[in-house]
Amino acid sequence: MLEELKRRVYEANMLLPKYGLVTFTWGNVSEIDRETGYFAIKPSGVDYDKLMPEDMVLMDLEGNKIEGRYNPSSDTATHIELYKAFTGIGGIVHTHSPWATSWAQAGRGIPCYGTTHADYMYGEIPCVRNLTKEEIEEAYEKNTGVLIADYFKDKDYAAMPAVLCKNHGPFTWGKDGAEAVHNAVVLEEVAKMAARAEQINPDIKEAPQSLQDKHYYRKHGANAYYGQSK
Repeated sequence: MLEELKRRVYEANMLLPKYGLVTFTWGNVSEIDRETGYFAIKPSGVDYDKLMPEDMVLMDLEGNKIEGRYNPSSDTATHIELYKAFTGIGGIVHTHSPWATSWAQAGRGIPCYGTTHADYMYGEIPCVRNLTKEEIEEAYEKNTGVLIADYFKDKDYAAMPAVLCKNHGPFTWGKDGAEAVHNAVVLEEVAKMAARAEQINPDIKEAPQSLQDKHYYRKHGANAYYGQSK
């Protein structure tokens, strides 16, 4: 069932080690088929070099396993909450990539210091609060997704396709799994640049809003002109 979806999710997962976003099995990618309501996700704790497309686990949005010989990622409940809340997204990535995770562990959002950041993400990349003790004990992974969804309920999740979870790590999303991975790579590079920029100049200020606007909107929106015309 949905073999093409599983193949895409497998290929997206294999991009995580390719781009240095994961160590061991510290990450996962999923992608949803909105027509069926099923999504495919990496199995929990299986080494990347041992994965095959048929190993991807098919789930529904109620948390039921539809197909697969393995257990799904331990972060599956987070993915479910994000798919329910963000109907415009088709793929989700979670990693413990070192630079983005360092900002998350520091409990800081990533300010927009330059145009690389502004090209992809509009404004400061947010870092959401810790879960409470009760939220952790009740349903840790589900409540992680609920927390992210609640933060973005009155915000543009397409303009900011990334979030840091305090003391945990990053999540990114996109129209499909491949775009979510692309955003995870951008996030890691932006996190690295921002940390280095603060080391070079501790008094650094965010890029001017006019510059941020120019770079974001030349790639996104009605009057975007970056790239080749379709």
